[in-house]
Amino acid sequence: MRAALVSLAALALAACQTTPTAEAPVASADAPDTMQWLYGSGEAAGASIQAWRGLADYAIARSRERKVPTSVAMGIGGEVAEPQSCAIGDSWKPLAVVFDVDETVLLNLGYEYWSAKTGNSYSRETWKLWEETGASYVKPVPGAVTGLRRLREAGITPVFNTNRQYSPEGAAKAIAAAGLGETVHRDTLYLRGDDGTTNGGKDGRRALIADRYCVVALAGDNLGDFADIFNDDELPAAERRELAARGDLAQLWGNGWFVLPNPVYGDSLKGTVDEVFPEGTRWSPETAPAAPAIMNEGN
Repeated sequence: MRAALVSLAALALAACQTTPTAEAPVASADAPDTMQWLYGSGEAAGASIQAWRGLADYAIARSRERKVPTSVAMGIGGEVAEPQSCAIGDSWKPLAVVFDVDETVLLNLGYEYWSAKTGNSYSRETWKLWEETGASYVKPVPGAVTGLRRLREAGITPVFNTNRQYSPEGAAKAIAAAGLGETVHRDTLYLRGDDGTTNGGKDGRRALIADRYCVVALAGDNLGDFADIFNDDELPAAERRELAARGDLAQLWGNGWFVLPNPVYGDSLKGTVDEVFPEGTRWSPETAPAAPAIMNEGN
């Protein structure tokens, strides 16, 4: 009897206990605005696809010209070298387009997720580990898979010129994992240091590539992917912009040079408020009544 009463009491007590509820998931903090745009927005996807379509159209049109091809102007030897004939005797060098890798053909989603989630910024140690192990956590830049397929079908070789430096095998795996094809180190894949230098300039590697291929177009997310003259740390932001947007170099955008958007990192992200907004652009409610008249207003 006593055992039965104890059992009944235990059952009653169990019935009164509330089933524990699962803890509510902790809300994820907003990603940085620049990452939201580049890695998460339809606008970024559209801009990338647009650039890739224009690039493929341009390069394929160049491949169909009925004349000896010439290279595109590009940074070699610390200056922008003029287009060169690609003739070799009665033939010519194979056509190629040279690409940066990170945020140009593939997106480093895994590394940027880790950075955004933890608040940790870039370091050599973590980037080395990423180069070696991160291939499963990348995705192609929108438009890249189709663009590279179109180039290869037209007989144009994609060549990758990256500032990755720790693992040629890791770079090749990442490119392949993103669905962008196979590469061969020092033939269709060049890393920082392959030209014997230790800095991040690409002019030396561009010279090596130009010795082997007829480079008809360049693509990247940083101006240094086109010429090292843009890499001068002493060059103020406004002058760097002017160099790209005026004169002969301005004629190359969409005409052999194709830039991909990257507001997350790189040499484009510099300049104080006063440097970015020069005199004549600094409106405020206090200065509004004294604003200069607009010339030809209403005409």
